Formats: sequence, structure tokens, C-alpha cells
Amino acid sequence: MKNIFRTPFVLRLAGIALALVVSGVAQEAIAQDPVLRAMSGELERSKAKLQLENMQRPYYLEYSISDADQYMSEAAYGAVRAEQRLHLRLVRVVVRIGDYKQDSYFGNGQGTIDLAPIDDDELALRHQLWLATDRAYKAAIESLTRKQAALKQFEKEQLPDDFAREAPVQHLAPAARLEFDAHSWRELLASATALYKKDPELQSLEARLFFTAQTRYFMNSEGTVVRQPSTQYVVGVSGTTQAADGMRLERSKSYVVANSAELPKLATVRADAEKVIATLAALRAAPIVDDEYRGPVLFAADAAGDTVGRLVAPNLAGHRPQPGATTRTIGEYATSYKSRVLPEFLSVTDDPTVTTFAGRSLVGSYGYDDEGVAAQEVKLIEKGELLRYLLGRQPIRDFPHSNGHGRGSGPAAPRPAVGNLFLRSSQPQPFEALKQKLIELCKERTLPYGYLVESVAADLAPQAMYRVWAKDGRQELVRGAAFHQLDARALRNDVIAAGDDLRVDNRLDATPNTIVAPSLLFGELEVRRSNQAKEKLPDYPAPGQMLAEKPASKAGAAPAAQ
Repeated sequence: MKNIFRTPFVLRLAGIALALVVSGVAQEAIAQDPVLRAMSGELERSKAKLQLENMQRPYYLEYSISDADQYMSEAAYGAVRAEQRLHLRLVRVVVRIGDYKQDSYFGNGQGTIDLAPIDDDELALRHQLWLATDRAYKAAIESLTRKQAALKQFEKEQLPDDFAREAPVQHLAPAARLEFDAHSWRELLASATALYKKDPELQSLEARLFFTAQTRYFMNSEGTVVRQPSTQYVVGVSGTTQAADGMRLERSKSYVVANSAELPKLATVRADAEKVIATLAALRAAPIVDDEYRGPVLFAADAAGDTVGRLVAPNLAGHRPQPGATTRTIGEYATSYKSRVLPEFLSVTDDPTVTTFAGRSLVGSYGYDDEGVAAQEVKLIEKGELLRYLLGRQPIRDFPHSNGHGRGSGPAAPRPAVGNLFLRSSQPQPFEALKQKLIELCKERTLPYGYLVESVAADLAPQAMYRVWAKDGRQELVRGAAFHQLDARALRNDVIAAGDDLRVDNRLDATPNTIVAPSLLFGELEVRRSNQAKEKLPDYPAPGQMLAEKPASKAGAAPAAQ
């Protein structure tokens, strides 16, 4: 693409001239967008004028603005109880002093964050950027001094560069738009939660939705210009009850999608609510797990996805450790480079460029990360061996460049994080074959039953769990279980088979991400009775139940005898 515009101001770094070169297409888009115009105009002005007397000029400047349009609604007991529509913009400015080898990105020198005007007033936006830039520059000067002092004791060490050199990119997609019918959704949530009347022992039945459309604007002094939209839609139903012994029980069903066309209809949400109610009733009557069990456990794809998201995904991020540390990164895989972290039949890839899988949209998809680097497919674990990490623009030992996984959450500084994480088996088996293998293992070990885990909570405690009896394959719902030592080591040593039932698990953690994983069979896990405290049951019935039991009085009838 022909370059027809070159900025007149040049930043110098070790004798190398850096200039912002914007293509004709990008220049036209900037001219039409007041946010980009404000960012571009103030970036050029900062490059020309940002320097305190006798102080270094910045070698790198970065502006990012996150424009979010959000809608939230919540219903309970058949009535809407909360609703909010919010539009906000967050601005983040990063000023780096020094050079790529060692710079000021340290402590409070990691940038400034502030609210930005939501009106498309170019001068107001520039004023906000100007103040944020001034604060960021002064903070960078102080941080560089402190950083150099802190690193003196490590002068003899070969530390990785502070900032990776990456080619500038220009990508300008249309801004995100949030389109929905608020009235219809309010009615849907209220209708679904009105079903609580079917079970007098149900303590709560709630439905929630959260829709967000976000446009991220990014521009830096290297020449990168990105405008990138994303949308996430969340709808869910949840309920709670208590067993006769006071154990609190929870169940939920939710949808997280990137495309509004995939959202459930009223009939589906009502069916989900009815299933939540029925499952809670079954859990109230279910027996508590035995005190101790050690044997095979089969995780259905739902539970397996959450387990991979908790035990694998965070450990694949290449976070630089503190100076003096001998590891490349931090976390469970800090010393596992080129070592086996999963069974040999399992491999893990992260690919944010994939937008759909098995007919489902993936919320972890993006074209460019929050540092302006193009997203890339990264083969992280091959045949069980860890070969690569997810990286942003902060290098770690043996990995000097970003692979497009620097991701930020709202105002937070970008850090390496997953996009779309795929765990696949080279020897996939049907789910029924895994269940039969579970039964066979129980028979071999003279165990009367094994466990099938359908879903787990955020802390990996089982939410829906079944005994699978070895004698006849019968499934029996149980409650009150907890895993002992379900960790990265168990995934490496105890998983003996995986299914062919890859399931999409869209998640809104610190950053939107997707885990795609199959069911997993553990040859051995320890299951214990949970130490969850029992709570006292309510002292008197719920109002609906009380009114239903009270006989209707006839007009003029005499009061009942006392």
C-alpha cells in the first residue's frame, strides 16, 4: 500500500529515526472518526513538545481508548429488579523513556488511566489525552530512576529486553454497535423466574443478562493504528435451595456468545429454568458422597473445559519473573519448558483468529491484541510437551517477540492471556466408550462405583456429580463432594483418555476467552466429603407457600374458634 503521509516530527533512539507512516486508507478513516482524530492530533503534538528540561524525550508513546456500550438486566421471582444502560470511555496513555533494552515501564510508570468524554468532542478528548500524557511522562521519569537503582545488583545478568520491537500495523474495522430489544428481554427474564412457584422449597430463582459492545482504539508512535470492535452477550438462569441437613445447593445454566443471533429464545430459557428447578429438587434428595474415595473419575466436556481453564490456561502465559529468578516465567509451568505437562496424547493450541467452532461463535477471537500486534496461532503443548508460551511485548528468556497475546481488561495494562484455547487428543474416543472404561476400571479394582462429573464450580468443586455403579452402569446423583489434589500434576499424570466431544466454553474472565476441550477420564482421583458448613434452614415458609396454605375466608363468616 502506498505511503502518502509522513509525520513531520521524528523520535530518535540510538541514532535510529522512527516516523509514523499512515497509509491513505488509514488517513481517511482517521479524518472521519473524531476519536482517532483526537488521538492522532495529540500524539503528534506530544511527540513534538513532550520533554522536560534536561530530561530524556520519550522513545515510545501509546494511546488507547476503550469505548463500551453496556446493558444489564436482572429478574427474580417473576419481576425485574435491576436494569442499567451504560456508555463509558476509558483512556490509557503509556510513555516509555529509555530504550527497548531498558526503559521506564516499572511501578507507576506503566501508564495513566482516566475516564474520557463520551461525546465526540475532539477538543475535549485531546484535553484528556494531554493531561494523561503529562502525568504519564512525569511518572515515567521517576520510574526509570527507581528501576535503574533496583537493577544495579543485577548488572552482570543477561536480562531480556524490556520491550519487544514489533512491526507497525494498521487495521480499522467499523465500530461496535449494541442492538437489542430491552422490553422483550425484560419480559423474558421475568417470565423465566416466575417458575419459582413450582417448587416451594426453592429459595431463589434469578435470571440475568449482560450485553456489551466495545470498540478499542489503539495508536502508538511506531505507526500502529487499530480500531477493533467486539461484542459479548450473556444470559443465564440460576437457583438455590437447601437440603434437609442445611447444605446449600446451587445450579445454573448460562449462554455466553459473541453473536446475538445465537442467544436463546424464551422457550429455551424457560426450559433451562425448569431444568435448574428439577435438578435442585433432585440434589435435595440426593445422598452425600462417602467420606473418602480414590479411583477413576470421568469429567464430562463441560467440567473438563472449566478444569482446563483453571489449571492449564493461566500457566501458559509468559509473565516475566522478578530479576534474579532462574525461571523464564511464573506459575505452575515456570520450570516446565520443553518438559511434559500433559499426557502424550494431548496437545494445546491457542488461536484467536478462529471466530467460530462447531457452529458457535468464540468470544476469545480478535484480530489484533491490546498492544497492536496481530493475533497468531500458537502451538503451545505438543504431544504433552510444553514448547511455547503466550506472549505480549514484554520478552522473556528465549522468547524475544510477541505472538499477539498481550491483552488488557478495561483500564488494566495488557498482559499475556489466552484467546481461543484448544485441547485436542490424538486418540479421541466416544463419551460412552470412556464411561465403559470407567466401569471396567472400577471392576478391576473391586470398586462398587466410579464418579461422573457433569459440571464444576469456579473453584472446581463438583456441582453435578453422579455415582456410576459398576454392576449395571446406573447413575445416581450425589452431593457434598470435593476433590483432593486436583491440580496440574493430576492433569499430567492421571488423565488416561480423552473424548471426541469437543465443547465450546465461552468465558468472561479478566479478558473474554474460549476453552474448547473434550471429556477427560482420570485413572485416579481422590474425592472427599466437602467441609462446607451447613446453614440453618429458614424459620418459617416463603410468603407464596404461606399464602397458598392459608384457607380463603368467606365474606361475613365468623372467625374460627380459638
